[in-house]
Formats: sequence, structure tokens, C-alpha cells
Amino acid sequence: MTIAYWIVAGLLGLFYLYAGGKKVVQSKERLAPMMGWVDTVPMPMVRAIGVMEVLGAAGLVLPPLTGILPGLALAAAIGFTVLQVLATGLHLSRGEVRETGLNVTLIVLAAVEVWLATIWW
Repeated sequence: MTIAYWIVAGLLGLFYLYAGGKKVVQSKERLAPMMGWVDTVPMPMVRAIGVMEVLGAAGLVLPPLTGILPGLALAAAIGFTVLQVLATGLHLSRGEVRETGLNVTLIVLAAVEVWLATIWW
């Protein structure tokens, strides 16, 4: 289970570090081609989502790695599950059904991470 936790945490951590980092540093114009929803969301909210994604990526990895407050990894996994459920809702409200495939995959991975974190602690 430990190996499975680290594999899923690594995949989610890398994804959210990359996606969140882009949201934090790139302009709306640079984000829009790959994230069309940024046109309908205020830029401070996009930045806040990016910060949450970067912090969540750190939360999946650093607490279990250091042994300091390892329960934060569970909170990060729950947060990513909720984030992707909301993101799926946003895409569906915009009629972007095709774009929800990645969201569903991330929901499943985050839910697996919740389960792994629950049984690991």
C-alpha cells in the first residue's frame, strides 16, 4: 500500500504542481488556449485555484515524507477530489462534456489517494 500511495501521490503531485504553477504565473491570454474556462472566472480566482493546487501537491508529498502532520496528506487528497468535482460541474455548465474526461480521471485518482491515505495512517 505504501508503494501505491507514493505512485498515486507522485502522479497527482506532478500534475497539480504543473497545472497550479501555470495558473499562478501565466496571464489569462496564455492560459486561455488550454483552459478556456479562465475567460469566465475572475483572474484572482484562477490564481487562488493555482495556489491551492501547488499547496495541495506539497500536502500530498511533504507530510508523509517528513512524518510531520501526515494527516494533511488526507486533507490534500480530499481537497483535490472536491476541486475536481467542482471543475467537472463548471465544464458541464459550459457544455464542455468532452473536457470532463481528465476531470473524471483526476477524481478517481484523488479518491484512490483518499482511500490509500486513510488505510496508511
